[in-house]
Amino acid sequence: MEGSRGCNPVLVLCLVFATIVPLSMANNHNTALATIRPHGKKNRGCVAYNPIDKCWRCDRHWAKNRKRLANCAKGFGHGTNGGKKGRFYVVNDSSDKNVISPKPGTLRHAVLLPEPLWIIFSGSMDIRLTQELIFTSHKTIDGRGFEVHVSGGAGFMLQFVRNVIIHGLHMYDIVEGSGGMIRSKHDHVGIRGRSDGDAISIFRSSQIWVDHCSFANSYDGLIDIVAASTNITISNCHFVQHDKALLFGASDKTPEDKILKVTLAYNHFGKGLTQRLPAMRFGFVHVVNNDYTEWHSYAIGGADGATIISQGNRFVAADGACKEVTKRMLVPESIWRKWTWRSEGDLLLNGAYFRESGNPHWAKTYKGYPLIPALPAKDVPRLTKLVRVDARC
Repeated sequence: MEGSRGCNPVLVLCLVFATIVPLSMANNHNTALATIRPHGKKNRGCVAYNPIDKCWRCDRHWAKNRKRLANCAKGFGHGTNGGKKGRFYVVNDSSDKNVISPKPGTLRHAVLLPEPLWIIFSGSMDIRLTQELIFTSHKTIDGRGFEVHVSGGAGFMLQFVRNVIIHGLHMYDIVEGSGGMIRSKHDHVGIRGRSDGDAISIFRSSQIWVDHCSFANSYDGLIDIVAASTNITISNCHFVQHDKALLFGASDKTPEDKILKVTLAYNHFGKGLTQRLPAMRFGFVHVVNNDYTEWHSYAIGGADGATIISQGNRFVAADGACKEVTKRMLVPESIWRKWTWRSEGDLLLNGAYFRESGNPHWAKTYKGYPLIPALPAKDVPRLTKLVRVDARC
């Protein structure tokens, strides 16, 4: 898929949810339960605009009830509870100097432990990953309450894992990792090749939920979902300053991606984006109540029979950019006319248009997990309002 626009490094900040007092540290692996001040005595002024945020955000005791978030995933990633059944692990060291024997208290040490964990942070920090961060299953990374930035180094690798929540992180200026000897499990060290330079790479994994994160300017993609990964929700995220942002399905030669199912809900696609918002091969993507305020080449693209259901989104075509929302890749119209790409209740502004194809009655034969009901597209600026609170873009 084409696209050649460059992008400049940016600093992207997301939502700050609360003020958190210092954590008392105890037990092995620098873990602790947190004693945290909630929003306020009556949580005055709290707002939650979309169904996911309404599930947890206005609980004035959210900081004491962090694991309530585990009940809030919707869409294809429903049921993802991350480290709900595990203990809290407090990251109190932003370093990543040893990728073979990670230092206790670091993020790398936490995600490699074999047990379920709810990973939180002792304060705001900037984490520069020396090599890709390789996850194990049943983890939650919960950045609420602090500014946690992952930038200037490698990104996350979710490979052969399940049940992971990533919430409240800022990921930008991600680069390739050089590879070499890296610990990939608590009891395994092996040679890894050079990493691609994605902010988050999801490879043959399932039950993944990425929520309230911000992304910009990676060497390769912002989020790649490949190799028969499935049951994934990306919600309340802010995407800016990137060319080829979201790739779902590795290539035309990977039909195993037919099982891929992804929900994109309540995200904002903003300044400096060019294409792949997302690009989809083979699988099924539900794009619901997102705000698209900039793309240059196209917003939603795909190939090889992908099913794309777009409902209740707002598409605002930028002046001087391509007005078409959609792009089919490398096939004649006689073929892509059979692909089910539907626009239902979308708001198309400033000349934007969505070229539909396939079965207009797809819903009558759909037998998968119930899709998130689309709210009116005119409400999208409000539904996505909090994803860009405190953003500098």
